Amino acid sequence: MRVLIYGGSFNPPHLGHGRSVQTAAEALRPDRTLLVPAAIPPHKNLAANSPAPEHRLAMARLMAEELAGCEASDIELEREGPSYTSDTMRRLRQMYPEAELIFLMGTDMLLSLETWHEPETIMALASLAVFAREKGREGEIAAQAARLRERYGATVYVLEGEPVAASSTQIRALLPQRQGREYLAEGVYGYIIRRRLYGAKPDLGWLREKAYACLKPTRVAHVRGAEAMARALARRWGAEEDDAAEAAILHDGTKKLDREEQLRLCEKYGIMADRWELANLELLHAKTGAVWAADEFGAPGPIADAIRFHTTGRPGMTPLEQIVYLADAIEEGRKPYPALAAIREAAFEDLDAAVELCARRTVEYVSARGLPLHPDTAATQAYYKKKLEEKGASPIVWTAPDE
Repeated sequence: MRVLIYGGSFNPPHLGHGRSVQTAAEALRPDRTLLVPAAIPPHKNLAANSPAPEHRLAMARLMAEELAGCEASDIELEREGPSYTSDTMRRLRQMYPEAELIFLMGTDMLLSLETWHEPETIMALASLAVFAREKGREGEIAAQAARLRERYGATVYVLEGEPVAASSTQIRALLPQRQGREYLAEGVYGYIIRRRLYGAKPDLGWLREKAYACLKPTRVAHVRGAEAMARALARRWGAEEDDAAEAAILHDGTKKLDREEQLRLCEKYGIMADRWELANLELLHAKTGAVWAADEFGAPGPIADAIRFHTTGRPGMTPLEQIVYLADAIEEGRKPYPALAAIREAAFEDLDAAVELCARRTVEYVSARGLPLHPDTAATQAYYKKKLEEKGASPIVWTAPDE
């Protein structure tokens, strides 16, 4: 029996790690492959924004699911103190007394192995498999392999393979810029985004793909339009454009759900729906959608709040909330209504005036039909009317009857 062991911080595990495992497995034909995340790597400090060990283990397990015969082990996370490879090999020898243990490593690890803690123990308990990746260093690798064989009786396999050009350090730097997805397995990337590990923000192409799958096909055009309008308004008012886009992409994520499905989400997330929301799914989907976006895609508070208040508004909205509230109401694909042109024009002239007019239009529309009006909408209209007065501006005059 052969057991291939691949250790590291896996911070995060990426496709380069996966390629290494696949290449080694093809050459060595192990019966089992173990990914072993280190709790405290003895040879380097973890980056300041590194997630807890259990997250690195969970990501390693997700990557292992995509590799034949591979699994992630918590053997080093169970121990306290530095994750010495010699201790790991002792434990694995107890677990697999008859197996050939093969420790997979890179060129630099092979060349520095004699400086590690108890290197002789490692080589007594496990064979070594090293990638000869770096052009021009073949001689160094061959010489070191020969030295370890002679001095320690080590078994050394030299493997050929082209690595994926990526490093965990590089990926950690890319993730907050909505980049780096291409270096990660799908499950690992989704895990990182849901928990916003490393300060990650979702790639918007990926987010659209996931969000659109939750919509009725007829709703996609509206969400696209809302994103385009949110971007335009963010540029106009100096807001973070990609954050506005993210909120717009996710704002109708639970809209297609019927009443029973909405209520199940309320129960799942502990949402307290008020009587207006329970009577009107147009209102309830904003509340469930905000919590869904936070749970499924890690939407942070400001983005979740923009989703939460995109139908009713609220007094004292942030600029992002105002932008998403307006973008939903005035995106280019909206069926025309009498106040639409006026709100669109105002949205690029005075956000407060546009919000006041949009809320006023809803108040008048609902009142004229004898429908229940959510108090947040009435409060929003009153708040922004007063705010306009305080800064010496007047609400936009609009008297055309609604359709």
